[in-house]
Amino acid sequence: MAEKKKKPKKIRRKLLDKYRLVILNENTFEERLTFKLTRLNVFVMASLIAVFFILLTYLLIAFTPLREYIPGYSSTALKKKATELSFKTDSLQQVIFMNDRYYQSIRKVLTGDVSAVGFNKDSIVEAAKLEASEVNLAPIAEDSLLREKVDKEDKYNLFESATSATNFVLFPPVSGEISEPYNAKEKHYAVDIVVAKDTPIKATADGVVIFAEWTASTGYVIIIEHSYGLISVYKHNASLTKEQGDLVKAGEVIATAGSTGELSTGPHLHFELWNDGYPINPTNFIDFK
Repeated sequence: MAEKKKKPKKIRRKLLDKYRLVILNENTFEERLTFKLTRLNVFVMASLIAVFFILLTYLLIAFTPLREYIPGYSSTALKKKATELSFKTDSLQQVIFMNDRYYQSIRKVLTGDVSAVGFNKDSIVEAAKLEASEVNLAPIAEDSLLREKVDKEDKYNLFESATSATNFVLFPPVSGEISEPYNAKEKHYAVDIVVAKDTPIKATADGVVIFAEWTASTGYVIIIEHSYGLISVYKHNASLTKEQGDLVKAGEVIATAGSTGELSTGPHLHFELWNDGYPINPTNFIDFK
């Protein structure tokens, strides 16, 4: 029993025994600093210093950009940026897909690759037959509102001047000599008019610009959709003054002549006319001289 009581006292004495740490000048043995220490004080001080450094390391890692350099530690900023880039990529893919479908549609129109849909006209007529007594010809409120809306739209219609196909006139986009005429057998569905560089190119009729872009083979190209299923195409331009979606009037400048594109051999205008998806000879309707 006595030995057991001596052990705790011995441990306590070791922890509380005072020691002196003296720093001397080696040459003069002058006492510079003196510290009175115990083993318990040294242990407590070492523990506090260790906790301090652990806490400081945690704060540096958790609340500073240093955490991005630690392998396996995720970065909120990088995650946010990756998410934004993912959304942008998806949006760009949708835009590319829609543009590709749009260009495919224009390509089919210009090449006449339009398939006809067959149906039995007689069956439709038979199914649509109604007796006069079965039809109520009195206008309803919705019908009156629709007629009023259509009247307002027609009042400000772009093709107001072209009230009928008989007085629909095509104006020459440029004046000059035809270097290569329209030839359907050789698949040259256009006329090439020789003009000086930067000659103004004019719209052949009122319409809407449905395409205005650069192509590798034909340079700057602009396509205008007119009334009555007519489309006019202007290729090898030096520059374009209109953009897709713009409304143009007959005789309005839409581009300047040039010699852009791989297929061009000199300043000229490559002019095409398409009607309901089929090419037509522009010289049948326009005098370029």
